[in-house]
Amino acid sequence: MRALTAIELLGVWEQGTGQLPVRRGLLLLAAACPESSMDQLCHLSIGQRDKRLLTLREWTFGPQLTGIVDCARCGQWNELTLNAGDLRAADVDLPPSGGDLEVSVEERPIWFRLPNSNDLLAVADIADTDARHDRLFARCLRTPHEGLPPQVLEKVEEEMARIDPLADIRLALTCAACRHTWQAPFDILLFFWQEIHAWARDLLRDIHTLALAYGWSEADILSMNPARRQLYLEMTTG
Repeated sequence: MRALTAIELLGVWEQGTGQLPVRRGLLLLAAACPESSMDQLCHLSIGQRDKRLLTLREWTFGPQLTGIVDCARCGQWNELTLNAGDLRAADVDLPPSGGDLEVSVEERPIWFRLPNSNDLLAVADIADTDARHDRLFARCLRTPHEGLPPQVLEKVEEEMARIDPLADIRLALTCAACRHTWQAPFDILLFFWQEIHAWARDLLRDIHTLALAYGWSEADILSMNPARRQLYLEMTTG
């Protein structure tokens, strides 16, 4: 895995515009992981995928992640600052991608595997949240689940979350205004893509400005060191 150049990241942004979030994540990893096939990337568990996306995000924009979250009670905006390394610290060593896992529930062995990008794509067109969840879960169970009591299925889901904690990151938040506390999900793929979208639009505006001012091509401008490019931008307004 390697960092992406500005040209490569801009190309991924163009390809991913209008696509499902899952496909955007795969496009990012395909560009950053030329040593892995698309099939291998599709079979990474969601936590394994997101661990790589966290690392790629850190290489692209730095270790700190800053955003805004609305209070679940009063609606007040709260600034949120995270560290990519702290999020990755929750990770554990996982079995090979796609490997079967076992949990014993009430002395009964239950076999399952962890959800991956192929699974998310397979249920993406199911509008109902509960139905989508049930279908996703059913795809990952190796043991026939018809007739299994709810507590057994809950135990399997708990085991999935324990084994692959980065697949469902939950942040403990406290509102600065009303002191309400709650937990909010954090999706690195959605967060990273929003940053890429904002970066790409800013970059294209800069390219437009420099091309008009100096007649340079897009490739020439993108090949510049960002600090040098910024100096030229400042001179266009000076």
